[in-house]
Amino acid sequence: MIGIDDFAWKRGQRYGTVVCDLEHRRIIDLLPDREPATVAAWLAAHPEITVVSRDRGAGYGRAASQGAPQAVQVADRWHLMENASAAFQEAVRRSMKAIRQVLGSTVIDPALLTCAERIQYEGFVRRREDSRGFKALAETGKSIKDITRATGRSRKLVRSVLRGGDGDVFRCRQSLLEPYVAKLRAEWDAGCRNGAELWRRMGAAGFRGGLRVVTEWVTRQRRSERADVHLARKAPPARLLSRLMTAQRLQLPKDDAVTVAAIETGIPALAFARDLVERFHRMLRARDVGALPGWLAETGSSLLASFGRGIAADLAAVTAALTEPWSNGQTEGQITKLKLVKRQMYGRARLDLLRARLVVPA
Repeated sequence: MIGIDDFAWKRGQRYGTVVCDLEHRRIIDLLPDREPATVAAWLAAHPEITVVSRDRGAGYGRAASQGAPQAVQVADRWHLMENASAAFQEAVRRSMKAIRQVLGSTVIDPALLTCAERIQYEGFVRRREDSRGFKALAETGKSIKDITRATGRSRKLVRSVLRGGDGDVFRCRQSLLEPYVAKLRAEWDAGCRNGAELWRRMGAAGFRGGLRVVTEWVTRQRRSERADVHLARKAPPARLLSRLMTAQRLQLPKDDAVTVAAIETGIPALAFARDLVERFHRMLRARDVGALPGWLAETGSSLLASFGRGIAADLAAVTAALTEPWSNGQTEGQITKLKLVKRQMYGRARLDLLRARLVVPA
C-alpha cells in the first residue's frame, strides 16, 4: 500500500514525487519529476502494489492506471473536502453580479471608497473592459486559443472570464478588524470620533492590527454620514461570503446573518449549492458511500455541475476513499520532513543526497 504526492524542487517551476509505504510509514523512493510516464514506469516495476493513495490530480491517476492497473486507487479525503469548498467559492465568485443586486450594492460611488478600495475598484474597471473584449471575441466564434493569441492575455484568465469568473470587485482579504466592528460602532455612536483613540480602545479590547486599519474604517464612516448613506457600499469579497454561508448561522454577527439570509432568499441556486457541499462533507465524514449516486444526480443542474462531473470521472477512487482506511495524510507528513531536510541543506540537496537521508531500505 503506497501513497504518492509531489514536492517542490523549486516552487512553481520544478517538482519531484515522493513514494511512501503506508503500512510501515516510511519513504521508499523519490522520483526526479512528477511526469505521468516516470511514475507509471516506477509503478510497473513494482507489481506487488495493491493500493495507491493519491490526491485528485489527473497526472497521478493516469500514471496509476497505466503502471499499476491491478491496484485500487484511493482519493485523499482531505483533498476531496478542500476541492468541494473551492468549488463552492468559485460558484460564489461567479454569482457576484447577482449578489450585488440582491444586497443593493450594484452602484459603487468611488467618492465613498478609501484609497486602498479605490485602487481595487479602478483595477476592477480595467478588468471589466478586458472581460467585455474577451466576450465580444467569443461571440464572434473565436476559440479560447484564438482570443489568447489576439489579446496577449493568459489562457487561464480568458477561460476564467468566459466561464463567468470576472464578477468580484473587491478581492480583499478578511480584515483583522471584523470581530471588533460591533464594538467600534458602539464607541462611534457613543461620541468617540478620533481614529487614534478608537485604535487605542480596540487595542485594550485585544485588537492587534495597526492604526491604519482603524483610521480607514473611520474614514468610510465619516464619508457615509456626510453622504447620508449606509456604510456598506460594497458587497463582501467572494472568499468571505463563501465562509459566511458555510458557517453556523448562530455563530454569525447580526449583520453577517442578515447578509447571508438575503443571499439565500435572492439566489436560491447558491443556497442549494451550499447545501450540496455540506452534504458532501457529511458524506465523507460518515463514509456514507450509498449517498454518493444520489448526490451526483443532484449536482447535474446545480452551480456545482463541474465539480460533480469531476467526481463522476474519478468515481472509483472517490468510492474507495469512502470504503478504504487509507489516505494520503502520512504522505503529506513525510513531505514536511523532506522540506525540513532540504532547508537544513539550504535547499540545495540533489536527488541522490535526499535519497540517502530519507529513503529507508526495505
